Amino acid sequence: MAKQLPLKNLHTEAGARFGLFAGYDMPITYPLGVMKEHLHTREAAGLFDISHMAHLEVRGPQAADLVARACPYASAAQGCRTGRYTFMLNENAGMIDDLIVSRLESDRYLVVANGACAEKDLAHLELLAEDFDAQVTQIPRVFLALQGPKAAATLGKIFPEVVKLLFMQVKELDDGTFISRSGYTGEDGFEIALSLEAAEPFARQLADMPDVEWIGLGARDSLRIEAGLPLYGQDMDEETDPVTAGLIWAVPKDLRNGGTYLGADALREVVSNGASQKRIGLKPDGRAPVRAGSHLYAGEETEAAAVGIVTSGGFGPSCGHPVAIARIHSDHGTVGDRVFAEVRGKRLACSVEKMPFVAHNYYRGEQ
Repeated sequence: MAKQLPLKNLHTEAGARFGLFAGYDMPITYPLGVMKEHLHTREAAGLFDISHMAHLEVRGPQAADLVARACPYASAAQGCRTGRYTFMLNENAGMIDDLIVSRLESDRYLVVANGACAEKDLAHLELLAEDFDAQVTQIPRVFLALQGPKAAATLGKIFPEVVKLLFMQVKELDDGTFISRSGYTGEDGFEIALSLEAAEPFARQLADMPDVEWIGLGARDSLRIEAGLPLYGQDMDEETDPVTAGLIWAVPKDLRNGGTYLGADALREVVSNGASQKRIGLKPDGRAPVRAGSHLYAGEETEAAAVGIVTSGGFGPSCGHPVAIARIHSDHGTVGDRVFAEVRGKRLACSVEKMPFVAHNYYRGEQ
């Protein structure tokens, strides 16, 4: 049976159409429709319920050591009240999950994990914690995202102090509310975690503001593909290493050749030898989208070699054309190359493109 979001009734009132995602009954779209929801987020402020994601607190004298064992970065050097994109690796350098880890205090971190991975992530961290003086606790919360160029002005009417936050800075309020200037759309915006009691009146207040519309998972997907942002379970998984996934940038250079984190030896081997595949962006010819699972070929003739697979794909409303993320053999896929995706028995020509398809608009301070 699907899990229900704490604000399910609020979404029903808003006219949401629901579907299963990460084990939850999630809003897929609202009466505005996917296309307009997408464009509204790019132009104003879109409100997303992302409460399927898990909040795991790591606390204790050796909290930094535990995070450094689980994730390939120097967590002890991370500034307080900052977040970082990272991942947990297994012994083979496969990705257990990708995460945002925020350092709240010197001995306290918040790990935000993907909803479908929550149980395995918690179990993994608890197992690692047996070797450290640190505790791992899951915090029940409602988690909302406000994304778009008018997000800061809108949220600033409720919490004036957040306007000064820079991209990937975080803040905790006295009542336990957690706010991060981050998101999954490529736009400026915030992710806000609240207690179950405080969430509904806050969400109603936000949704009633003139520049805000509820946005579902359909538009969230097209927004993140345009922004070139990967989705765990599609663009990477436990069989995918960070080099293949195009995410080696998230591992500091001095840790790519070894470290104390789980999977360090295996990752060093991949970095040294090179990965056999890589992540690329694709722009299909015409207007028809190429979906995840479509196989890629070097040519349109039947005997052409198979060279990769599409991992995410759809139509990009802001681009005005289809967009896709793919994994391709490392000796193919240079920007400007042509490959062919098999769609319903036909080969559709695609050009290899640099990602993101739409420029990121993260707020890093006045330029």
